[in-house]
Amino acid sequence: MAKAGKILIIDDNEDVLFALNLLLEPYVEKVKVTTQPERIEHFMEVYGPDVILLDMNFSRDAISGQEGFVWLEKILKIDPQAVVLFMTAYSDTEKAVKAIKAGAVDFIPKPWEKEKLLATLSSAWKLRESRREVVHLKQQVETLGTPENTSYEMIGESPAMQEIFATIEKLSHTDANILILGENGTGKDLVAKALYHHSLRSDKVFVGIDLGSIPETLFESELFGYDKGAFTDARKEKPGRIEVASGGTLFLDEIGNLSLPMQSKLLTAIEKKQISRLGSTRNIPVDVRFICATNMNLHQMAEDGTFRQDLLYRINTIEIHIPPLRERNSDILLLAEYFLDKFSRKYKKSIQGFARETKNKLQNYKWPGNVRELQHAIERAVILSDTPLLKPENFMLHAPASKKKEENVSLNLEQLEKEAIEKALRRSEGNVTRAAEMLGITRFALYRKLEKFGL
Repeated sequence: MAKAGKILIIDDNEDVLFALNLLLEPYVEKVKVTTQPERIEHFMEVYGPDVILLDMNFSRDAISGQEGFVWLEKILKIDPQAVVLFMTAYSDTEKAVKAIKAGAVDFIPKPWEKEKLLATLSSAWKLRESRREVVHLKQQVETLGTPENTSYEMIGESPAMQEIFATIEKLSHTDANILILGENGTGKDLVAKALYHHSLRSDKVFVGIDLGSIPETLFESELFGYDKGAFTDARKEKPGRIEVASGGTLFLDEIGNLSLPMQSKLLTAIEKKQISRLGSTRNIPVDVRFICATNMNLHQMAEDGTFRQDLLYRINTIEIHIPPLRERNSDILLLAEYFLDKFSRKYKKSIQGFARETKNKLQNYKWPGNVRELQHAIERAVILSDTPLLKPENFMLHAPASKKKEENVSLNLEQLEKEAIEKALRRSEGNVTRAAEMLGITRFALYRKLEKFGL
């Protein structure tokens, strides 16, 4: 038989326990034995057995097997998916039928035949794996709702983009954790999805979470999940994103927003390949490939003590830097043509292309919002245009400040940051969410900066 997982054996005869332990040790990963059925709950919580071998008769009587049924009921109450094999020296057909109806998987008579015992254990192990997979898929559906959209289209002829494409190809046969760095709007999520599709786990689940869009207080429950009763509103257990992504890929966007306590817990999960839910002491094994992304300078944050250096080492086995659009000028018109075709079809417009002056305008603009800003600009132009060619006046782009003005601007970084925040708040009429979008940071990052500057 294939080497099975963890076995728990409960029997009041120590000789039986010794013999089974000796017999099964070469065929399973771990074996735990006990003569005390009262410790079953402890073993299930701490040890997490895959298969339980349970004697039917303990102190109450010798042959009825009633005690075995009592303990079976308690086991299935703790874990309805538990795989339990009954053992007894007094087997009969009636008792076997009753055992199966009560929830046992099979019946092993004493003395046992080695080959039959191993075959029964192998079947029990496969059943446990099958049940676990069903539960896992059900949890994925409940947690994620509709499946994550993993479609992507990456466009670029520039040397920088060609290098990224080559890197993705090189990483297709590895499970290495990846860190994607780049400004807002450069397409970090598209690179993450491309890495997933060109990976060994492309047939498994892809789970994404934007850590910049959820409150800091919800980080732990979203990532690690919780057990029923962990807090006031925890009416039923809920697996976290890490657990749901087990076997597949987890994309942690804006990981720079993760608080230090959560960084510590994430580091433990990566190193030990196990997590524990809120309100639980049980460790759950996980097998996850991590792809992380941020627009923050994590290396500087590590030096400043706001991001754990050891976590940074764990998540950036390979780093991919996405250059801003202003540094890959040859891709601007290529992307513009792509978005023009996309939105012309979407809005049923017959637009043939760009006027020459328009192309010059697009190429000379610095695109501070990167590809995302270009996409929105093209969409707006398509919607408002009534001509076969898009003209310069169709694009409301912010002209760069003149050199004369730049000479009088303060170069103090804190002052510049404060002025930018004040300007964004004025333009958004005090709407923090809109101001954060203008600044290219998360709402929670903006709150921290408002507190810092006393605004």
